Amino acid sequence: MPVRVCFMIDSLSRAGTETQLLALIRSLDRERVVPSLVLLDGMSDDSQALEPLDCPVLRLGLQSLVGRSTTSAIATLAGFWRRQRVDVLQTYFLDSTYFSLPLARVCGIRQTIRVRNNLGYWLTDRHRRLGRLMGRLATCTLTNSEDGKRAIMQAERLHPEKIVVIENGVDLDRFDVRPLPSRQQVGIVANLRAVKNIDGLIRAVANVRDCFPTMHLNIAGEGEQRQELERLIAERGLSESVTLHGAVSDVPEFLAKQDIAVLCSHSEGMSNAVLEYMAAGRPVLATDVGANAQLVRHGVDGIIVPAGDGAALTAGLLNLLGDPAHAVPMSANARKRVETHFSRQAMVARFESFYGKLAFRRKRTSRSTTRSTL
Repeated sequence: MPVRVCFMIDSLSRAGTETQLLALIRSLDRERVVPSLVLLDGMSDDSQALEPLDCPVLRLGLQSLVGRSTTSAIATLAGFWRRQRVDVLQTYFLDSTYFSLPLARVCGIRQTIRVRNNLGYWLTDRHRRLGRLMGRLATCTLTNSEDGKRAIMQAERLHPEKIVVIENGVDLDRFDVRPLPSRQQVGIVANLRAVKNIDGLIRAVANVRDCFPTMHLNIAGEGEQRQELERLIAERGLSESVTLHGAVSDVPEFLAKQDIAVLCSHSEGMSNAVLEYMAAGRPVLATDVGANAQLVRHGVDGIIVPAGDGAALTAGLLNLLGDPAHAVPMSANARKRVETHFSRQAMVARFESFYGKLAFRRKRTSRSTTRSTL
């Protein structure tokens, strides 16, 4: 019998976590895993447009966990789980986890998974306390990097056996690897948030412009820092050297026009952007956070620099821009590395194996319970 897994998340968007989830749902072998999807809110047009067509979807329309509609949402969700005969619940993000994990216990769903892929740099004390509670309530916590596992162990004091690492994968078929354009184009794909350190990258560009006056930085992404970054670009006189492209729907096409791809975050888990950079066959300049140094081998697939070190980021740009001949083998190495270790098919196989083990554990527990009652 296939394992029936219900995924629960706040809403859908084109951000990294949501993209990975939708790719997983689309790719699962239905003879092994039967998925369903619950959206805590999910009422926006953008979210509805991204809903998968090949699995049941429930929108609860909750924008707050406290209100008149919460009681009816609880009843609706419990009924959905019952009709779908859910074996495993897998939750993403805080509100969806807080709402569904206790309810799953009441409804008799014995295998519950909480996903936490970030390193929790932004968590408040209240969320840390609730996180420790949810970690103990869930069967296990899923993360996508060893750094993520260590962060959860430190913050929540969970036993290592309750934390499972399943690495992300990238859809290689989306990326048609093209030769580097050799036009000194530098690109970054990131939300415009302080943790992404895009302002630090803009300052690094200002530092190298005298050496490479034709160099251009292309920033794909949107967010609350946009006006702040626009002011910084103007103050540094970089209007001809930096372009804020906003949200980009065709990331492979965007990356195909870059000579170098950068991720300069202060904090990451396993970065989907870095995987996409490598799938596009672009040399990567990345900070040493999360799984970046495991993905990008320093000097082989790109360059790794310390996080928060503006001088090192500047030196990395100078290195890659000043040695284009070295960038060509880095490009090939990066693509080969994701083909070998981080393809979407490899990721899905890891998840299917994981769900199979959970199903075996469920059946073994059920048999033990039956024997004890006899």
